[in-house]
This record gives sequence, C-alpha cells and structure tokens, in this order.
Amino acid sequence: MILGICGGSGSGKTTLLRQIALQYSELNPTVFSMDNYYLSIEKQHIDCNGKVNFDLPTALDKNRLIDDLNNLKAGNSIEVKEYHFNTKPEKQVLITLEHSPLIIVEGLFLFYYQEVNDLLDYTVFMQVDAETQLDRRLYRDQETRGYTREEIMYQWNEHVLPCYEQYLLPYYSKADFVFHNDHRSTSEFEKLKEILDSKLACINPS
Repeated sequence: MILGICGGSGSGKTTLLRQIALQYSELNPTVFSMDNYYLSIEKQHIDCNGKVNFDLPTALDKNRLIDDLNNLKAGNSIEVKEYHFNTKPEKQVLITLEHSPLIIVEGLFLFYYQEVNDLLDYTVFMQVDAETQLDRRLYRDQETRGYTREEIMYQWNEHVLPCYEQYLLPYYSKADFVFHNDHRSTSEFEKLKEILDSKLACINPS
C-alpha cells in the first residue's frame, strides 16, 4: 500500500507520517520524502528580486523521483541522498530505502505530479490554519536554518503562499482524507487509523 501525505509548509506532514510509521512499526514502513529530490541551488528558479524560490514544482528532480518511486513500488530497493537544508550535496548521506507493505510518500507536489498521484493507493491532505503554519515556519527557519524574520516573511508572502494556492489548494478536494491538524488531531488520527487498518488488512490478512 502506498499512502500519500500532502500539505503546506508547517501543516504537520512529518509529524503525521512519524505517527503512522510508529503505529505500523511491525510492517517496517518505508518513508519516501519528496524533499530528498531537491535540485542543487544553482538549478533553482530566481525570482524578480534575485531570491531563490524553492516552492515550485521545478525545484525537484521530478523524473528521478518518479523513477525511484516506481522502482520501490515494483519491489526494488533504491538509494537516495537524504536532503537537509544547508548541507552541501556532496556531504548529504546516501540512504537505502527498501520495499515494504506500507510505503508513505510525503511532499508538497504529491497531487500536482500526476505520475506520483497515479501511484498512490490512499491520500491524506493536511489542513491547518495559516497562522499556525506561519508560526511553525518562523520557529523552524530561525532555529534550524538561520533565517531572519524578515527573510522568512518574504519567502512566506512571495513563495510559500503562492505555491500553496497554485499547486496544492486546487487539489484539496481530490484527497481521500482531509486531516484537520488542530484541536481535532487526536480524533482525526483515530479515524485515519481505522481506515488504514481496514485497507492494510486486505493486503496483509495475517
């Protein structure tokens, strides 16, 4: 089963996939992060103010991403460099992803890349209010990426929000499950778990 998790920056994609991976740890779930396919900075789009825009579908190596996901689905193992912001490509760690009964795919352009969407058995869209998303991004990018508040706000207004509105929001209604990541998150996870239990039982009766 290939489960897809989509949502804007700071929506809680990583937190949810960790919960799911822990819940189904006996299946040794494989986590396929689209972030690992970012192209090098010199191949990224530069906006009209000379700033790098990472929030575009062209920011990722789409063809390699699709090939790797197809290989994983076919039962093969793949090797990919694990992406971390501010880590130079030559210093990124090469990791091996093995085929598993449960493959979790997460990323911004899950629905926009039709070839990826076609491979998914069940999809989740993370829904959270914009203020919460921005607060999370401000904390993360100041604490772990060294951005100033001014830089973060520029990216948020010029790159992140336009990306969300153009490449994510139009596909909101196509998700199989909308996960409201607010005060309802605990009950939402229980609902999602019931669905996944049922679907996984069909492919793994034992």
